[in-house]
Amino acid sequence: MSSNSLSPNLKNLSLRRWPWLLLAFSALALELSALYFQHVMKLEPCVMCIYERITMLAIIFAGLIGASAPSYLLVRLIAFSVWAVGSVWGLLLAVEHVDYQMNPSPFATCDFFPNFPEWLPLHEFMPWLFNPTGDCSDIVWQFMGYSMPQWLILSFAIYVVIFVVVAVTAILPAKASTIK
Repeated sequence: MSSNSLSPNLKNLSLRRWPWLLLAFSALALELSALYFQHVMKLEPCVMCIYERITMLAIIFAGLIGASAPSYLLVRLIAFSVWAVGSVWGLLLAVEHVDYQMNPSPFATCDFFPNFPEWLPLHEFMPWLFNPTGDCSDIVWQFMGYSMPQWLILSFAIYVVIFVVVAVTAILPAKASTIK
């Protein structure tokens, strides 16, 4: 496969339904993993975990929005916007969360209760999903020497990179074909 045949495929990726569904499914798999850690392994999520969970839900919604009608520009723009906000915000939250873990301080701590709007107290509506019971500075799980927020940095960074590649190739003008 030559680079010329790959370029149109990458450019049209956001016009297809399956890439958006893959985006939603990958984030859903991570979200289900978090629920497994919480409800089966009995690891208590902290406030930062809950905020990171919300950004992962945003990526799921971005994929579902994009998959709903990928041929419509407005739908793709909304999906791209939600994807960008979810992945960048999630990355920033995960970096802050790792800082709480690597540099614990009584002067720099996360909240005990989530800061949701009064009109949308998610931790009261769905406590099984949004109620934090853990401490942000505690490292309660590690894999290959890295904590869960460190793995989230990698996950969100991958979402950001893929977003940039797909979004940039989608907006770049198509190359004019050369006559041989």
